[in-house]
Amino acid sequence: MESTLYKAWLQYSEVKDPALRAVYTKILGNVVTGIRTTDVVMNAAIHELKEAASSMLGIQPDVIQDCTDASYIRIGTATEAIDWKELEGDQDSSSDVKQDIENLTTEGFILRHIVSNQGSYMLLIGGSETGVLYGVFHLLRLIASGVQLTGQYIIEQPINQIRMINQWDNADGSIERGYAGSSIFYHNGKITEHLVRVKDYARMLASVGINSISINNVNVHEIETGFITPELLPDVARVAGVFREYGIRLFLSVNFAAPIEVGGLTTADPLDEGVRQWWRGTADVVYQSIPDFGGFLVKADSEHRPGPFTYDRDHADGANVLAEALEPHGGIVIWRCFVYDCMQDWRDRSTDRARAAYDHFKPLDGKFRDNVMLQIKNGPMDFQVREPVSPLFGAMKKTNQMLEFQITQEYTGQQRHVCYLVPQWKKVLDFDTHANDQGAKVKRVVDGSVFDMKYSGIAAVSNIGDDENWTGHTLAQVNLYGYGRLIWNPELSAENIAEEWAKLTFGNDAQVVGIVCGILMKSWPIYESYTAPLSVGWMVTPHYHYGPDVDGYEYSRWGTYHFADRNGMGVDRTLATGTGYAAQYYPENAALYESLELCPDELLLFFHHVPYSHRLHSGKTVIQHIYDTHFEGAEEAKQLQKEWSELESKVDRDRFAQVAGRLEEQVEHAHHWRNVINTYFYRKSGVEDEQGRTIY
Repeated sequence: MESTLYKAWLQYSEVKDPALRAVYTKILGNVVTGIRTTDVVMNAAIHELKEAASSMLGIQPDVIQDCTDASYIRIGTATEAIDWKELEGDQDSSSDVKQDIENLTTEGFILRHIVSNQGSYMLLIGGSETGVLYGVFHLLRLIASGVQLTGQYIIEQPINQIRMINQWDNADGSIERGYAGSSIFYHNGKITEHLVRVKDYARMLASVGINSISINNVNVHEIETGFITPELLPDVARVAGVFREYGIRLFLSVNFAAPIEVGGLTTADPLDEGVRQWWRGTADVVYQSIPDFGGFLVKADSEHRPGPFTYDRDHADGANVLAEALEPHGGIVIWRCFVYDCMQDWRDRSTDRARAAYDHFKPLDGKFRDNVMLQIKNGPMDFQVREPVSPLFGAMKKTNQMLEFQITQEYTGQQRHVCYLVPQWKKVLDFDTHANDQGAKVKRVVDGSVFDMKYSGIAAVSNIGDDENWTGHTLAQVNLYGYGRLIWNPELSAENIAEEWAKLTFGNDAQVVGIVCGILMKSWPIYESYTAPLSVGWMVTPHYHYGPDVDGYEYSRWGTYHFADRNGMGVDRTLATGTGYAAQYYPENAALYESLELCPDELLLFFHHVPYSHRLHSGKTVIQHIYDTHFEGAEEAKQLQKEWSELESKVDRDRFAQVAGRLEEQVEHAHHWRNVINTYFYRKSGVEDEQGRTIY
């Protein structure tokens, strides 16, 4: 029997309220499917309904082809639903319903509850079989949350076209930036023979609307380079088949040097005709094995990965040769913009890693083929606790763009500390680039509506492994759940998403939901307060990125500096006296960040080098802010532990103990962070804490 840890938010716990149970039982007692279907996605939807009805209501629904006079749920696609008799019988609104059906996108769905003299019916209409599946998961989410279904009329359509997960899994079973065990995809250099857990993962992703996945690390090693060869494609196709059942298209990260490494050529020059022919032939072979293959994800000319720079070509040349090969098959190239000088001289203050993505890609706007998407990290650096939004969003008006988040908590506690990331992502999505006069928030840039892009969407690095609870920290499950829900509809609030997840995961007890949501909503500010002051970041142990090491990267080649000395700290990125990074934004934002007086406190040290005595908008000096936040953050982490302890009798033993153990570690580690950071800056500045607290 699956544990509560393993089932994550798909607990399907028993519905105990008698009134709700009666209504739900009537609806799910019979599942009317119309004509029999062999579609694998529709079959997955029906299976999900049956399993949930059994678990939540103790019933075994009858799956029938024709309506009865009894209550039932009728499911089908928009094409079928136009002729449903239930719509004809509802003369007052049938024309409106049919209009809504005609307007459904492929992945959208309608849920409508009708009460009549004959009984009560739930109609679930999908724009396609995948839309039906999403509708089933939404209905079950409502039931698990105890929502009254009578009279509901819900229309849902995903805002973002491509909603993607990037696995950073390696064929040896390791996961780069993985904090929840080993890979569920690979074992001993091969794709695993047993795909049960992969199927359970596909089901979890589909339940929150994910429709695309790349299954191997963007740093493509020797074995994975061969995934696009006839020898290894059959195994890849097995995995693609599992995800296909849940409406998810499979992508592969590819090695730009594959023509040399597995193709036997002497060059990977994107303008070489032999290389072009090789990629075309390779694409043909891939699509013979996986007809619905999504395309290639590419990290090139970044952190020693091969790329077009080797041949004095640019990124448009590199991406276009792959796009040309995929285009006849409907495939997409997703080209990462994480390109910078990783061999920087720390003595050279004119070189600024934050500038790199814009400097490399902005001049290439309009030069990429129509089936190329640029995947841009949410900030200009690398998934820090806080950094500004990348200025590349909105800057490229003629190029398909995709936003990249990191669900795995590389710099936010590595799933040993609780850190709910949806509030951070909301700030990114709601940021106004000012790319046009109508308001060009990032969420509207990446959904394709601002510049009418052919392809658009959002991707994120996965946070799962083979730990029983999937994510190492049980509360970290909310970041995977929340990511899917947020990119389906960026208008959802962080509070509502947290509440949804808490109810689905722990049940509808008001005290449990209240405490869990309270912990989640406070967690990001708390983590930030005892780690990264005023958006400096990077004060972490090199390579591992867990735990404080203030100067760990300060004299390194990676370009991640804080420039703290006895007088002050921060990076001058102004146009007037610094690296000029601030000028990469549109004028409204450039003026905000350029000005020491206007720059928001939380981003101050990202844009300005200031003395420790500089007064923030809060009225505090920089040094006192550092002291206060680190003392307060460590105490607030302790409070989270206390709040969780109140749930010992209300949460099952396994999950209570797992979270309690992680919170205990967080408290200890937060105090360590506090002491290291405060001591460093006390010794550097020589300024006493105004409150006289112990600083070593």
